[in-house]
Amino acid sequence: MFDPILILQNVFGHQEFRGSQLEIIHRALSGQSSLVMMPTGMGKSICFQIPAIIFGQSRQPETQQACFGNQDSNSRPPLTLVLSPLIALMKDQVDGLVEKGISAAYVNSTLTKEERLRRYRQVADGEFALLYVTPERFRKADFFEVLRQREIVLLVVDEAHCVSEWGHDFRPEYSRVGEIRNQLGCPPTLAVTATATRHVRDDIVKQLGLNSAEVAVFDAGIDRPNLELEVVEVWDDQQKLEQITHLRNEQPGSGIVYFNLIRHLMEFSDILRSQRVDHLIYHGELPRRHRKELQDVFMNAPGQLILATNAFGMGIDKKDIRLVVHADLPGSMESYYQEIGRAGRDGLQSRCVLLYDERDLATQMQFLEWSNPSSEYYFRVHQLLENERERVNALGLEWLHEKLHFKQKHDRRLETVLAMFSRWGVIEGTIDSRSVSGRNENSSCRIDEVYPLPDAFSDHAMIEAKKKRDQMKLLAILQYVRCEGDRREFIREYFA
Repeated sequence: MFDPILILQNVFGHQEFRGSQLEIIHRALSGQSSLVMMPTGMGKSICFQIPAIIFGQSRQPETQQACFGNQDSNSRPPLTLVLSPLIALMKDQVDGLVEKGISAAYVNSTLTKEERLRRYRQVADGEFALLYVTPERFRKADFFEVLRQREIVLLVVDEAHCVSEWGHDFRPEYSRVGEIRNQLGCPPTLAVTATATRHVRDDIVKQLGLNSAEVAVFDAGIDRPNLELEVVEVWDDQQKLEQITHLRNEQPGSGIVYFNLIRHLMEFSDILRSQRVDHLIYHGELPRRHRKELQDVFMNAPGQLILATNAFGMGIDKKDIRLVVHADLPGSMESYYQEIGRAGRDGLQSRCVLLYDERDLATQMQFLEWSNPSSEYYFRVHQLLENERERVNALGLEWLHEKLHFKQKHDRRLETVLAMFSRWGVIEGTIDSRSVSGRNENSSCRIDEVYPLPDAFSDHAMIEAKKKRDQMKLLAILQYVRCEGDRREFIREYFA
């Protein structure tokens, strides 16, 4: 079954391709590189998953390259390698692929040492047609040795905006992706992202070491004329509540109300339930299985309203969402655009309403501080993990949080640091982020390895530059709120 349309229908259950999907797939199958900008949920993954299936089923010498000059790799099926920063999403994506009968796996810091070594053996032995990894994994020499046994027929760079310092979620390790690609033998490359300005697009091509004349750029565009964009200024939570109930009554059908804080979400949920307003709730601290059940209910039952944090949305492709409300101020135009982009995918009119309370700006400024710890703080956490690893494993991350913050119980810098350490491969083990601030008494933590702190975490100038970029993104969303002209034009200009 080497026909893309048959795979689309029989494996993924869709009857026809959207937009440029098929052209992108044909380019990948013929060994050509592409840069794809496509809104979240519009089918970016299909563009590399279908080629991976075809490559795994049929050897096509004209499109395959010997990996690192190792001819032994030709005796094993070729491998499509996906670089992704989204550790939390990898398992969900891989589980979904495996359920469809696709040979896929991931390697990241959530695996125990034993699991990781077993996965390495499987990859080297020729298992899996599709492998998801973080770019930070390439800092491990043993991982490169595993890949020497395989032929990388397609390199996929997911969330490709992270490659660029202009990007809205720049990750320093992504700056090495061009070097990684070169070490892999410069395989055909598919870079995908939901949003990218012109500066970011050009920088992605440059940083990946691609020849711009040979890279096809596919831009699905950001203009969604069926979305009604509104900003309503409110002065307190009571007015927010009134607006949410009013919008729910005015706009029947499926809807999402986004909150920044779980506590805030739950307060609103309690009041809405007392008013007999039926709804679901979704946030990152719910058990994975429960989140999956809630997502299934929202996807399959008509007219559902869900109150959610930004943990909700990845993999959501519900066509008839009629209402997206931001009860709190988003942190950037990029996240705001991705979230409103979940509305009206059937092309029918849908409302996107941002409720702006000036007090929410202070919350976002606090988030900004928490997401940009100082170099001194990174050093202090690393020192404690290095010297007190046994105690952390025995007493949990809540002990570490108390050691660092004492009375500042709501400080979230430790979560940022642990996430960065995991992504950079500074630590390996199992970490439940819910335990960081003592929010889950039953959570577990085990740190198996602590590696030396990379120089980047001591680079004060780089850390400050990243913080400045975040501040500019917050400024942009404020300018959007205060825009007196065409907000659709504001979005177009922002991403131009």
